[in-house]
Amino acid sequence: MNDPAAAPVKVLVVDDSMLMRQLLAELLGDGPGIEVVGTAADAYTAREAIKRLAPDVITLDIAMPGMDGLTFLRNLMRLRPMPVVMVSTLTAQGAPAGLEALALGAVDMMAKPQPLGVRDLGAYAAALRAKIRAAARAHVQPADAALRCAPLPAGGARADRKLIAIGASAGGTEAIRAVLAAMPADAPPTAIVQHIPASFSAAFAERLDRHSAMQVVHLESDRALQPGHAYVAPGGRHLRVVRSGGQWWGRLGDDPPQRRHRPSVDVLFESVARSAGAQAAAALLTGMGDDGARGLLALREAGALTLAQDEASSLIWGMPGAAVALDAACEVLPLSQIAQRLLGGTVDR
Repeated sequence: MNDPAAAPVKVLVVDDSMLMRQLLAELLGDGPGIEVVGTAADAYTAREAIKRLAPDVITLDIAMPGMDGLTFLRNLMRLRPMPVVMVSTLTAQGAPAGLEALALGAVDMMAKPQPLGVRDLGAYAAALRAKIRAAARAHVQPADAALRCAPLPAGGARADRKLIAIGASAGGTEAIRAVLAAMPADAPPTAIVQHIPASFSAAFAERLDRHSAMQVVHLESDRALQPGHAYVAPGGRHLRVVRSGGQWWGRLGDDPPQRRHRPSVDVLFESVARSAGAQAAAALLTGMGDDGARGLLALREAGALTLAQDEASSLIWGMPGAAVALDAACEVLPLSQIAQRLLGGTVDR
């Protein structure tokens, strides 16, 4: 794949709406380092365009005539894995399809642009271009290379491991699913921040619950954190862990975004550093940007066990890479070893 620093990222825009194809092509083409090499109105045209134009990244809608976006994505990841950013109408009703796209191998997703003011449209374009550039650097795996972690037996957590925190962004929906699938039913309370649209976070928690022995909760109000439960921050709200009445509580906040994110991994990690210190373990998983790196450093300085997912197993090694650069991670591990280490077990080197 082309080095985005050396040559423009070549993008193919796939959407059945002519207006949307034109708008996305214009928004992407206005920024440096990106070249829209073509557009396609359906999956069949897109398939031929990929062969002819060899794009580095494609944007893909879910609802298309003939062959829908999910079917096309499934075939693409089986036959020619490449970075895909889903650009679709993101609603609570469409959340399962969006999450399935991520499970099939899409790098990230973003809502279609709405009729916005000039300033808002500019912010949308900047965010989309950032996702495209990050996707160009993603380690995309074939669809059959599923993320799996071996389930761990109950009673495996160390007695001094009282609380777990996990943060992730692009690629994180599947990485978190793999970690939680390995956790036993009696694992310590686990607080989770995943960068995800607000309309998707409840469906994300439900999907995690189906794949985990723990009970996974979409946190909608402040509540005490219990062993055997994992708590997902709702999209659009910060999650903090505080100590009150002899136990930990998850508290939601609507204060401004940090590093452009709400929920922010830094907000969660810094609160855990204050409330739990050495009784906590935390993992920063795949994702673009640097959210969570400073929070992981605060945790390490407070005596917590801090883990960063390694580059080889990360879809995008932005957030964990930033933590490693700050020396915030006690250990850098492949995804398959994260759950065992969070519980206090040793891992093979």
